[in-house]
Amino acid sequence: MNVQRIVILGGTGFVGSRLVPRLTADGHHVLLLSRNREAHRQRGVGRNVAIASADVYDPATLHRHIAGADAVIQMVGILNESGRNTFERVHVGLTRLVIDACRAAGVHRLHMMSSLNAGKGTSGYLRSRGEAEALVRSSTLDWTIYEPSTIFGPGDGLVTRFDSLLRIAPVMPLPRPQAKMAPVYVGDVVEAIARGVNDASTVLRTYELYGPETWTLIDLVRAIRDARGRHRVILPMPDALGRLQASVAQFVPGKPFSPDNFRSLLVDAVGQSDGLAQLGIHPQRLSDWLPRLLGQPVRHRRLDEARSRRRH
Repeated sequence: MNVQRIVILGGTGFVGSRLVPRLTADGHHVLLLSRNREAHRQRGVGRNVAIASADVYDPATLHRHIAGADAVIQMVGILNESGRNTFERVHVGLTRLVIDACRAAGVHRLHMMSSLNAGKGTSGYLRSRGEAEALVRSSTLDWTIYEPSTIFGPGDGLVTRFDSLLRIAPVMPLPRPQAKMAPVYVGDVVEAIARGVNDASTVLRTYELYGPETWTLIDLVRAIRDARGRHRVILPMPDALGRLQASVAQFVPGKPFSPDNFRSLLVDAVGQSDGLAQLGIHPQRLSDWLPRLLGQPVRHRRLDEARSRRRH
């Protein structure tokens, strides 16, 4: 395995913050580009890790930091648009800038984290992801694309988000209750990218990253509710009401749900080509992780189950 100098965009996010120590454990030297170095100073503490404040939308700045690298990993992405941060700017525009900077700097290796179902459906999120992938595939770079399904893990936007909502809502109206997903563990996504970095045979390949279990959205929310022992009503909503809910929720602080999120749920987040298996990774199951994600050790859960059986 060759030690590489790797520049990462989006390395302070949910997946990136876990990828950095995995890459440095392999001996790679990592440079994180961030809008605010001081806000993420702790990310730059560690062996073979540096962090630089950089406006990644400035071509000269991007070129300067990428020059001399062996590889670039583009992980920047958004689930909702806000102000200047549109899907077009963040997913498509930034990808174009990264490709141009790599060409100008003579950096041939590009890894990009995208999304399962990129380019499918009518949502701006998936459409822009697909456009970004098309740019990468049509470039002359040695690219690898990673397409994760919904990602779970400590502090995620899936289990943690619904657990928080169930804490305060006696009734939860749920749009697209039968939408399917195959959630993938964040550690498996990290391992997939790390193996892609270390394996030249992954060049010009796309890997769908999804877990071994397929859940409907309502079954997942019910499992989170039941694991907490909460008495909450989960109210399945027809699509007409789901769209109405999304149109209202987009104006709530934090934008918990938007019309584009609704359109994304129209496409099931399940894969057809097992990229984790192709990379030699045995995926972890969300059902096994639920007790840990909810702060309940497996040992305690089993004791509770045994007590419940004795009561009945």
